[in-house]
Amino acid sequence: MKEQSAVKQYPRINRVCDYIHQNLDAELSIEQLSGIASLSKYHFHRLFSAFTGVSVIRFIQLMRLKRASFRLAFEHELRIIDIAYEAGFDSPEAFSRAFKRTFGQSPSGFRASPEWPEWHSKFQFDMPAGGVLKMNVEIVDFVETPVALVEHKGPREQVLDAAGRFVAWRKATGLSPVKTSKTFGVPYSDPNTTAPEDFRFDIGGSCSAEVPANGYGVKSGVIPGGRCAVVRHRGSHDNIDESIYYLYRSWLPGSGEELRDFPCFFQYLNFIHEVDECDLLTDIYLPLK
Repeated sequence: MKEQSAVKQYPRINRVCDYIHQNLDAELSIEQLSGIASLSKYHFHRLFSAFTGVSVIRFIQLMRLKRASFRLAFEHELRIIDIAYEAGFDSPEAFSRAFKRTFGQSPSGFRASPEWPEWHSKFQFDMPAGGVLKMNVEIVDFVETPVALVEHKGPREQVLDAAGRFVAWRKATGLSPVKTSKTFGVPYSDPNTTAPEDFRFDIGGSCSAEVPANGYGVKSGVIPGGRCAVVRHRGSHDNIDESIYYLYRSWLPGSGEELRDFPCFFQYLNFIHEVDECDLLTDIYLPLK
């Protein structure tokens, strides 16, 4: 898509993009931008990338590099070091690396002979997969659910380590038994647009008893009750992003609904050791006001 064409489908994201364009020299934090969108920070990451195809951090950098490109091409009296600092980089070397990684030319090479076709391609963002899906979305009243959980903080590829600890705790204690309890996953941001070290994912199961002290890292928590949109994802968990993006990009704008201040969460209805991967069933809940 061309820059800004799809975001106009959802005015809140368009408002954020306009604000970024108007404030490229300011410190732009996620908290500030999610406030401008009037969205919970839990949902802001996913909504922004659903409508632009890039993370908000990458979008800000691209817009600063875009302005720097014009400076290089049309304002030859400006020094590259000054353009680098204006773009928010700590040094000309960092600016040069980012510029070449993005556009395939060094700042000095671009100034001498801009390769505009390559440059333009960087502002035709690829939308995430899932936009052509048609899924059945229901609105339900989710009952507040006490859970036992393990908090994972780090790369998404290591979430299964936390899952292993939770499964071991379940087996060792007999609390939250897999056959009679519900199993949940709660991603607090989009792993596609979150730095690996900042990604948080809770995995756990319904548990009415207080969780005793243990060596597995399991503790008590709660998934709050309230209205939720829910859609059923069928198949591999590797493809679950497609269903999540459908909710945010295709269903939400026309629904008239407002998001609640809690991240989307998953309920795993079966498991890979029970069924073939193509037969996995996962309900995705999107909390609503």
